[in-house]
Amino acid sequence: MKPFRYQAPGSVDAAVEAVDPMGIAGQGGAFLAGGTTLIDLMKLHVVTPPSVTDVKNLGLDTIEESGGEVRIGARVTMAEAAEHPIFVERAPALSDALWKAASPQLRNVATLGGNVLQRTRCPYFRDNVSPCNKRDPGSGCAAIGGINRLLAVLGTSENCIATYAGDFANALILFDATVETQRAGEGPRQIPFDDLHVLPEDHPERETMLGDDELITGYRFDLPDWARRSVYVKARDRESYAFALASAAVALDLDGDTIREARVGLGGVATVPWRAREAEDFLQGKTVSEDTALEAGRIAFEGAKGYEHNAFKIPLGRQVVAKAILDAAGMDISGASDSGAGGTSATSEGAN
Repeated sequence: MKPFRYQAPGSVDAAVEAVDPMGIAGQGGAFLAGGTTLIDLMKLHVVTPPSVTDVKNLGLDTIEESGGEVRIGARVTMAEAAEHPIFVERAPALSDALWKAASPQLRNVATLGGNVLQRTRCPYFRDNVSPCNKRDPGSGCAAIGGINRLLAVLGTSENCIATYAGDFANALILFDATVETQRAGEGPRQIPFDDLHVLPEDHPERETMLGDDELITGYRFDLPDWARRSVYVKARDRESYAFALASAAVALDLDGDTIREARVGLGGVATVPWRAREAEDFLQGKTVSEDTALEAGRIAFEGAKGYEHNAFKIPLGRQVVAKAILDAAGMDISGASDSGAGGTSATSEGAN
């Protein structure tokens, strides 16, 4: 690990002012919360920030609800959010996505601000040797012709096929969340969560629309009653502590067996958290059935591009989407209306 300057300001304003601007090496300072991704990358010399600004003294660690709107502070840990009644009872897809991520030790430390910004687990990005446009712009993408089993089939470009590795973001994207940030000299701003991450296209090194000195302070979103009918299905190589080969977050608003509205998020298969809007449009007004669910899965992967080792993700992802739809439709929300008052947490693990 290269030397760096450590600082722990006492306010959000001080924290964003303290971050080093981009230097001659094209890298500025970094914010530190749980550090579960940043420290690993610093040890590997993949990132070498001149300063690390610890945000532990800034608060930002509460979950609140007011007027039907939920707000989560960026320093809330994965474990705290996973067991919070708001998510367990009223948005089980969010709770499940967090429980099915990482290990208990990591969930107790990792924060939701850093979680949505975690870097790819593409081995070519992390080996600091192979050509990687994300790590070293213009050097090439070793993954396209290399071992790419875990990499993306949606949202790729000729310059990068690295997968977005997180789980929580793929469920949060269902709820049209707003990201709250603050930047030096500009004050707070609000960003639609859908817009936070950017496709690799010609600049894989740019993963989000955040400025170099911009700090996520929290998220806010409304939870409709029917969010109780939501699940997160994750297919992976082993039952725990493994990244998704394919995952799907689904929330359904039902009128009997008819789908009034559907939300579908995909993980493990795309370069960014992926909202399958075409599949959502198809499901609206349809009757729940296995055929309907399978067709929605097919539509969700239209335009997917497989490579030598990861083409299996396309049929797998279709099945995961179908399973998530059927699981959500079959949830027992006894005592609730079809639009979702009352409810229980979904626990389906998906096809592994």
